[in-house]
Amino acid sequence: MARTTKHPPFAPILSRRVVFLAYADHQPLDLVGPLQVFALANREGTVPGYEIVIAAVERGRVEASAGPSLMVDHGLEALEGADTLVIPGGPGVEAATRDGRLVEALRRAAGSIRRVCTVCTGAFLLAETGVLAGRKATTHWRSCAHLAARYPDIKVLNDPIFVRDGAIWTSAGVTAGIDMALALVEEDYGQALAAQIARNLVVYLRRPGGQAQFSEPLALQQQSSPGDYGRLMELVGSSLNRPWTIDELAKTSGQSSRTFQRRFTETVGQSPAGAIELLRVSRARMMLETTSAPPAVVASRCGFGSQEQMRRAFHRQLGVTPGWIREHFGKAR
Repeated sequence: MARTTKHPPFAPILSRRVVFLAYADHQPLDLVGPLQVFALANREGTVPGYEIVIAAVERGRVEASAGPSLMVDHGLEALEGADTLVIPGGPGVEAATRDGRLVEALRRAAGSIRRVCTVCTGAFLLAETGVLAGRKATTHWRSCAHLAARYPDIKVLNDPIFVRDGAIWTSAGVTAGIDMALALVEEDYGQALAAQIARNLVVYLRRPGGQAQFSEPLALQQQSSPGDYGRLMELVGSSLNRPWTIDELAKTSGQSSRTFQRRFTETVGQSPAGAIELLRVSRARMMLETTSAPPAVVASRCGFGSQEQMRRAFHRQLGVTPGWIREHFGKAR
């Protein structure tokens, strides 16, 4: 006679609950970017992956800082039993840090949740709970100094895309939340699944370089206040194939070469040569990813004296070679 039992011989594979916190004026991409990574893990994976939940202090409609609002079905009780918590940033984070109910709930839950993660300025909300005290963390590059000044017991790292310190993960600005979420999926289910998700999203599995290295080319060109060198960088960026000597840069700025080098470095935070190299690497990387131009042509058009000079510059600025960029993200890929 066959043996019967009320229970299966093996425990079922349970999905991991990932809770995304929503609050008024959160940055929508901070939330839906990582959420899409976990959703794709469920679609592409072969086992139950994640139960995705959005929670707020109160159920109901939660306004984002841009785009449509969210209808949230879960309150903070959803934190109980959560495997991973993701806290987005956004303009409303300052008000969120003053919500005593929210801060206390996060403080209590942090001790039982396997991973607590923040995106962008979401680090400020977690910092308010005291959970980040004594830990390494990061946030959007524009807010790193503010985070360090406001919470001096946190070791704020300016450059990483994301930082893991034990069970706490913090990520840099906006799209860095996707980088972090890919790393979380890789930790749970392996590199193959994470790589498949990255391909579907057309993003890096592991983005080369740090957030400063990705933001500085834009920052160099977008400065526009009187007395800085934003317009000079715009001019340089429009004709990178030129040699751009210090004397020529100084003359364009109406300064002596010695004064120009000193003031430029003080204002921009790096030497003129370093800033121009960063612009050239940024332009060359874009050409390698979006065109089929041979590396020698890319090097020439971006102002590098040779392919070898371009290779060394890529290694300094991004930690990878031009060939690696073309292989992984080139047009013919």
